[in-house]
Amino acid sequence: MSIGNSPEDERPFENEHVEADHEEARPSIGRALQQARIAAGLTVDDVSSATRVRMNIVHAIEADDFSACGGDVYARGHIRTLAKAVRLDPAPLLAQYGDEHGGRPAPTPAAPLFEAERIRPERRGPNWTAAMVAAIVAVVGFVGFTMVRGDDGSNEANVAEGSTPGDSASPTTKTKKPADPEPEPSDSAIAAAPQDKVTVRVAAADGRSWIAAKDHNGRMIFDGVLKQGDTKTFQDSSKVQLVLGDAGAIDLFVNGKKIEENFQPGSVERLTYTKGDPEAG
Repeated sequence: MSIGNSPEDERPFENEHVEADHEEARPSIGRALQQARIAAGLTVDDVSSATRVRMNIVHAIEADDFSACGGDVYARGHIRTLAKAVRLDPAPLLAQYGDEHGGRPAPTPAAPLFEAERIRPERRGPNWTAAMVAAIVAVVGFVGFTMVRGDDGSNEANVAEGSTPGDSASPTTKTKKPADPEPEPSDSAIAAAPQDKVTVRVAAADGRSWIAAKDHNGRMIFDGVLKQGDTKTFQDSSKVQLVLGDAGAIDLFVNGKKIEENFQPGSVERLTYTKGDPEAG
C-alpha cells in the first residue's frame, strides 16, 4: 500500500491550471476596448468626440492605465461609456475591473457618480457697467429735454427748422426701431437657400444625439446635445463639417434636400457638405 496523493487530491491542481489558462485567454480591459474600437472602424479622436472623454484618458485606458481617471468611480464610468461607444457590453468589463481592483467601490454620497465631460458655458454676472452707462444717458437726455423746453414753463411746441411762425403743425420725432433678432432659417428659407452658400439643417427625429459643427475654417460653430424634436441649422459660405454622435437618430437636410442615408442607431458619422447638390464628403 503506497502513501501519496490520490487522483482526487490532484484534481484541484488541474482545475487551477484550467482557470489559469482561462485568465490568460481573456484579454485585458484596455485590450478589449481597443480591439472593439478598431473593429468598429473608429479612431481615438472619434471615440473622444462622441463620448467627451479626453483623448489622453482613452489612450491610458486602452493601455490598462486607470490612474488618469481620478479614482475607481470615474474609471468605471469611463469604461462603461467607452464600451457603449464601441458597441461592447460593459457588464463583463466592469466585473473584470472589480476582480482586478478590489470589487465594487463604496457608495458615493455626492450627486451623480459619473458624468461625461461637457463643455459648459461660463456663467456671467450682471453687466453693471452697461447699466450705469444707460442711467447716465437717461439723465443727460432728461436734462437736455428740459433745456429745450425752456425755463419759463411755456407749453408752446417747438418750431421745426425751416418752418414759419405761422405753421401750426408740430415736428414729428422719428426714432430708429431696434433691429429684431435674426430668426433661425425656416423650412421655406432652407428650400430657397442661396446657391453661393451651403445650408445644413439637423433634426433629432428619433432620439437625442450629440452634434458638433465646424465652418470652412475649421472653427467650431456648435458643440452640444440635441434632444428629440430639436432642430439646428448651420450656414457657411463654402463648407459645413459635422460629427454626429448617434447618426441613426438624425434627419439631415442640405440645401433644402433631405439626405437619404441609412445611418445605423448609435453609429458615429463624420460628414462634410458643400455648395450645390448635397453629397456626403
